[in-house]
Amino acid sequence: MALREQLNEALKQAMKARAARRVSTLRLVFAAIKDREIRAAAAEPAISDEDLLTLLAKLIKQREESATAFDAGGRPELAAAEREEIGVIREFMPRQLSEDEMRAAVREAIAETGASGLKDMGRVMGTLKQRYSGSMDFAKAGPLAKELLAIPKG
Repeated sequence: MALREQLNEALKQAMKARAARRVSTLRLVFAAIKDREIRAAAAEPAISDEDLLTLLAKLIKQREESATAFDAGGRPELAAAEREEIGVIREFMPRQLSEDEMRAAVREAIAETGASGLKDMGRVMGTLKQRYSGSMDFAKAGPLAKELLAIPKG
């Protein structure tokens, strides 16, 4: 089943179950999808599952930032609501790579691209994004790749 169909089915089930937070979160996801489709209407009317995963990752990142800001501002109830939304959105994402799996994937991409220094960072990240879109946190992978590329070979 395509990701969009999974989201649609989840929305129907949430509405039947009267799960208000889940319904509002899924509607928010559909609003973001619609916005993305409107912006891309000239190029391609339907967005791919890969594009949807990228969009979901962006929504999660926004909510994580909001939750952190709410915590800092002394609003734990709002932070909890944001984290609850993150949980709903994550259900539709592939399993995230562990720290060790991410390190191994970055090493593999460096070896595969023949990267020898920081100047090759773009090629390494491009390979990782192509292969691990949706299952890797690129905010963590970037610094890791930079660290591994900065280590002198030999």
